Amino acid sequence: MALLSSPLQLKGLTLKNRIVMPPMCQYSVDAHDGTPTDWHFVHYVSRAVGGTGLIIVEMTDVEPDGRISNGDLGLWSDEQIPAFSRIVSEVHKYGSKIGIQIGHAGRKAEDAEVPVSASAIAFPGSRYKMPRALTTEEVQAMVVKFAESARRAVEAGMDTIEIHGAHGYLIHQFHSPLTNKRDDQYGKDPALFGVEVIQAVKKVIPADMPLIMRVSAVEYVDGGYGLEYSTELCRRYKEAGVDVFHLSSGGEGPIGSAGRPGVHPGYQVPLARAIKQALDVPVIAVGNLDDAKLAEATLGNGDADLVAVGRGMLRDPYWAIHAIRALSPEELQPPKQYGRAF
Repeated sequence: MALLSSPLQLKGLTLKNRIVMPPMCQYSVDAHDGTPTDWHFVHYVSRAVGGTGLIIVEMTDVEPDGRISNGDLGLWSDEQIPAFSRIVSEVHKYGSKIGIQIGHAGRKAEDAEVPVSASAIAFPGSRYKMPRALTTEEVQAMVVKFAESARRAVEAGMDTIEIHGAHGYLIHQFHSPLTNKRDDQYGKDPALFGVEVIQAVKKVIPADMPLIMRVSAVEYVDGGYGLEYSTELCRRYKEAGVDVFHLSSGGEGPIGSAGRPGVHPGYQVPLARAIKQALDVPVIAVGNLDDAKLAEATLGNGDADLVAVGRGMLRDPYWAIHAIRALSPEELQPPKQYGRAF
């Protein structure tokens, strides 16, 4: 059996294969109310029909001003739960599991009148506004908002939760020395906000539900942190309750003078491998892994436990079926409606 098509057990969650659709914003909530639309329904369900083992819904925000744009999803109200439940129910019909990424854009919230952040430092670029620093009390209230969104996700039937701590969004803004210049406890301990979010979320999800966290392992910004820093950061987050890390990079500012090692196929795999080996924790690798043989090699070499295919799945909703067919056609189990094509 190809590893790509082999099942994986993560606590109480059983995945039929190791293929993940990572969260990718659709910017398609035309009513600006944060509620999923028919577009989101078709978008996610079609990837379940296409054989994906785990689908992670795009960054879904804990408050209206936490959205990158007003066209993003949200879970700040119980009224939003039924639309998510409809997606979950249909995805499950095709044997796929589904999670959701909970997050807050912080200083990268483009449509917020006044964005918030760890400190009053604007993200570079004319389209970004100067944020205000959250007060200590507001940070503590934000922790509760993350937990409440996770609670709603559980009520909607999600199989797992992913906390967004990458790509320069709010949790990243707290744990990065570039953007956290606070003098309270959240400045003295940059990981504290993320740790408290993790602990609060763990209290509202089932004990056997795996908690995923996405982290930028390297910032690439001049003066930004590298792998040694992020490894210790992930160690703190693992101790707080994270079960799986989803390793990406960048997002906290423009690429610095040292640059980054290109965006060739698999360019972020070494980051996933390093965290996996250092912390003995399951990891998801992501980044130009849409060649089935490269995805299989990433698993076969022990670099990651799961592979996420983003742009490849935007191009091909049936990427998982096609990858498994290419690697081990005898293991292919397409939907019965499509069986005659295989």
